[in-house]
Amino acid sequence: MTENLPIRKPTRLKDYDYSSAGAYFITICTHNRKNILSKIVGEGSPLPQLTTNGKLAEEYVLKINEKYPCVKIDKYVIMPNHMHLILRIDNDGRGNPSPTVSNVVGWLKYSITKQINRNHDTAGNIIFQRSFHDHVIRDYDDYLKIWEYISTNPAKWQDDCFYTE
Repeated sequence: MTENLPIRKPTRLKDYDYSSAGAYFITICTHNRKNILSKIVGEGSPLPQLTTNGKLAEEYVLKINEKYPCVKIDKYVIMPNHMHLILRIDNDGRGNPSPTVSNVVGWLKYSITKQINRNHDTAGNIIFQRSFHDHVIRDYDDYLKIWEYISTNPAKWQDDCFYTE
């Protein structure tokens, strides 16, 4: 049965400790890239207008630090069918062991999915695609470039690789 499944390319850096102190650029997409989180509205400098699901997603993004005290969200944007986050782990000994990026993203996706399904009285609806994209932010210039990308993502929505009508 498994011979029909596509071979997935590993998305993590080999031998990298994803609980290490540092900043990570995370992208989480909705299942089948459905536009369920926001609409991009406005002329000139458009912004995401969050749907009920998007507001719920934002609520849980902002709760990450409550769940994981050594993890901060420096910047985020909730687009129609994906979210970008700069997630920072400050491994100062408070988290023992410190959560990994996968732990944090897994908790976030699970919590949002559970609450959306509860709100819509559905069970088992898949809200997010499997896995997520991560990028280890290597230096200050990389951090600034990603910060700018997140800030300008709504204005470039129609040119975005995730864009769907």
